[in-house]
Amino acid sequence: MTLFDPSPLLLSFIFIQRFVFFEVLGLLALLRLIVGQGPARIPAALALCLCLAAILTSFAPALNLQSSPLYPMAARLLASGGGTIMPLVASAVFATSLLIPSRRWRWIDSAHAVGVIAFLGLWVATRL
Repeated sequence: MTLFDPSPLLLSFIFIQRFVFFEVLGLLALLRLIVGQGPARIPAALALCLCLAAILTSFAPALNLQSSPLYPMAARLLASGGGTIMPLVASAVFATSLLIPSRRWRWIDSAHAVGVIAFLGLWVATRL
């Protein structure tokens, strides 16, 4: 590896940040939306909307949708904070369902916590 080659750890973080995190969080939000009851569906629906917007923004150049007037703003928002702000915002919105006692399938919250911890751990590892 030369001086200008990117670290494999950094490449894996960028890949997970762009193509894995939102998809997995969206799947967990969809599950909570389908099996949830009452107010537990609201944070799941909001998180699912954020995830779908992030996924569409990530794939917009491949789908030739970057000429949309919303794309530049969405791309800047997705890239803000080195690309870590939007995943954490979507995750925080989904995590508010922890406060709702009537939620079902509590393992979804455990899977979400493991995913966020892994994401943050990988982010910290790229900073060292």
